Amino acid sequence: MGFHYGILVLGYVVGFYMAWNIGANDVANSMASAVGAKAITIRQAVFIAGILNIAGAVFIGSHVTETIRKGIVSPAVMADPHAALLGAMAALLAAALWVSFATWKSLPVSTTHSIVGAMIGFGISAAGFSVINWSRLLAVVASWVISPVFALVLSFVMFKIIVRYVTSHKTPFLRALRMSPLFAGIAIFVVVLSFLFKTPLGKTLSVSGGLAVALAVVMAALLGMTARFLLQKFLAYDEEEGKGAEQVFRQIQIGTSCYVALAQGANDVANAIGPLAVIYFLVTTGSVGAKVPVPVFLLLFGGVGIAAGIGMAGYRVMDTLGHRITTLTNTRGFSVDFAAATTVLAASKMGLPVSTTHAAVGGVLGVGLARGMEAVDYNIVFRIMLYWILTVPAAAITSMVLYKLLDLFL
Repeated sequence: MGFHYGILVLGYVVGFYMAWNIGANDVANSMASAVGAKAITIRQAVFIAGILNIAGAVFIGSHVTETIRKGIVSPAVMADPHAALLGAMAALLAAALWVSFATWKSLPVSTTHSIVGAMIGFGISAAGFSVINWSRLLAVVASWVISPVFALVLSFVMFKIIVRYVTSHKTPFLRALRMSPLFAGIAIFVVVLSFLFKTPLGKTLSVSGGLAVALAVVMAALLGMTARFLLQKFLAYDEEEGKGAEQVFRQIQIGTSCYVALAQGANDVANAIGPLAVIYFLVTTGSVGAKVPVPVFLLLFGGVGIAAGIGMAGYRVMDTLGHRITTLTNTRGFSVDFAAATTVLAASKMGLPVSTTHAAVGGVLGVGLARGMEAVDYNIVFRIMLYWILTVPAAAITSMVLYKLLDLFL
């Protein structure tokens, strides 16, 4: 038993390291567009993203953790507690090492890809190809393709709407103010719904799906009007060089960046906490049942780890996504944030560990393409996509090697 508790302590250390890496690499997804468009400073971005990742992890994060924990590798391989312990440890460490390497290269990779690849590697090492749930894996892989395309289309359409109805107007500042309840309200609607619909908070409050939608609509309307009142009160009239609308969207974009950080905490905490939950339940109960609830303290632990990574190393990837793919303004940044977070939260509700990275890069590409093909730096996009492709096999092979080494020495 002492040996197993030693493994649990080691699991906490490696789990925290994985969460730290998620923060270091994925903070770009929530804050890069706001920093790139100069809505907030890097220091402010780090603080806001840290707090909201923790909130997202604790309140919305439990669904996807279930998928990572038992959706990819058959529960049959978990029947041997020793193999399951070593496998979860190998998967965590393999995924963390790959994300560390990518962060060093300043490239945004999917931590979701990393952990799924690592879980596959462990499953194959422990019991062969038969234990991999291929249909479940196919759904996850499909979400990796769908998420950047969906986010690209959403951000493209949103930016075109803003250009058509706001920035091309003869008084864009006044037009942006007049329409601010709509743009702020859309973001608020999705945020409120994400907190109430099929989440631990929603269950605690006994909120049904219909009531959740109704509450989200009311909150969106009230807070949207409040946003316009505050913008009118504190923003000076500015139509200089047709850039007045950017000033309005700068304020709204701070809100949408917060909303992406929240979505990111909900989705990506699973990547660190899924395997840790396996270790925790094996050590404390001796087995992993078909359904094991993920404790809130583990979600909080993962959220704190993510926040630490954001604070210490988040700036590297943030620079790539915020400045190097395409030039971002506040209207473009709002479109990116809206598209990325909507994509991630929709996937989170369906229990798919969708990649926040893919959604964010898809969103940035969408607004770039809305300005014309030449507005995008395709060299950077190619390098990012190459790392995406390498992620699953790299994490799987590393996990297989680590599992064999742990099995040899433990």
